[in-house]
Amino acid sequence: MTEAAGHDRPLPWSPRRALTMNDRVPADPETPTAFAMSKLDPREHVVIIGGGFGGLTAARALRHVPVRVTLIDRRNYHLFQPLLYQVATAGLSPADIASPIRAILRRQRNITVLLGKVTGIDITGKAVLIDERRIAFDQLVIATGARHGYFNHEEWERCAPGLKKIDDATEIRGRILLAFERAESTSDESERQRLLSFVIVGGGPTGVEMAGAIAELARVALSIDFRNIDPKSARVILVESGRRVLAHFPESLSAVAKRALEKLGVEVRLGARVSRCDPEGVTIANERIEAHTIIWAAGVMASPAAKWLDAEKDAAGRVVVRADLTLPDHPEIFVIGDTALARGADGKPLPGVAPVAKQQGAYAARVIGARVRGMPVPKPFRYRHLGTMATIGRRSAVADFGKFRLTGFIAWLLWGLVHVYFLVGFRNRIAVTMGWLWAYVTFGRGARLITGHDN
Repeated sequence: MTEAAGHDRPLPWSPRRALTMNDRVPADPETPTAFAMSKLDPREHVVIIGGGFGGLTAARALRHVPVRVTLIDRRNYHLFQPLLYQVATAGLSPADIASPIRAILRRQRNITVLLGKVTGIDITGKAVLIDERRIAFDQLVIATGARHGYFNHEEWERCAPGLKKIDDATEIRGRILLAFERAESTSDESERQRLLSFVIVGGGPTGVEMAGAIAELARVALSIDFRNIDPKSARVILVESGRRVLAHFPESLSAVAKRALEKLGVEVRLGARVSRCDPEGVTIANERIEAHTIIWAAGVMASPAAKWLDAEKDAAGRVVVRADLTLPDHPEIFVIGDTALARGADGKPLPGVAPVAKQQGAYAARVIGARVRGMPVPKPFRYRHLGTMATIGRRSAVADFGKFRLTGFIAWLLWGLVHVYFLVGFRNRIAVTMGWLWAYVTFGRGARLITGHDN
């Protein structure tokens, strides 16, 4: 066993006897007495913070492990973030890509779901803090994700929202649709041009997909809906500070994506940095662009987990973890997903994408299961890269599977199949599939609702 696995030395906690699922206590986790009864439960208590891809995968993987599980999240739903941009561009409704966590886990009898905002972690006392409440744990999995990162310009967030949660998506959707509505009613030509200018900062998958979707919304879905403006005249600008879009893809696919965006009418600005951002527009180097709608897709910052743990972190706030995804000197604490700085076989940090988080969640559950059953623990975590995809509009995508690559319509079909397959819940799969088929046949977008805005 390697030292990196962290289990060739005495464990820092007192291991309990090996248990079976027959040792469960017949307590309904929803009853007020559940937490009192848990004190009499001989099973180890595993607490998972975060119901995203990593946390939910870990929770489900523990369903047959003789432990008590508590999953804590500040929201009551699991969100399929890869399709969030489609909510922001009126392609899908929020309910199509989100499911209540309780509904997903309702048949898993060894788990309790708590709605709450974690405010800290007492490492010495082995407890998660939710305001004044303490949730004791034997083993802890932290999967709290990431938020927008503005490179020390947090004041930009008000005028350039990012895309991480449903509220962000509906806010951006409202801004986009309101821009067209206000352009229809104004008689000021310069104001109309500003309203019909959309700037997306960041040329990663989210930025590329957003730019393509907004361009299609303007040139197809809204093209005949207005009388005083021509939506096709909308200006969509994608700003990327690097030398190419989709920097983590092979260069040939980056070039294909750039050409596909330009074919849709998107202006792609490479090697350009935003130096100023305000409600009236952005400044790129020395060029001023007046724009009503600015969308941030350029950077992320991890959750406050490093602060809670008083742990070493990188510039993006990610917690430095060992090869087995545990906190140094604390093998009972796992940190996974966007919250963790884990490295691949090449020594480079793993990307903050759903497949990484899901594989890490499954791995953490396997380690916990082995510990509880007194079995040999798995080897250190190793990420299996299964491929990367990004879509550009309704008929084009790029896909990188290492040894082979796909582009165009075939890649777009595969992208759709993969995303529908990984959606949680049969109803969501049907809703998304039917919504896409309808949009493809009619060139329309059915979720063009403006909510939460004072017109």
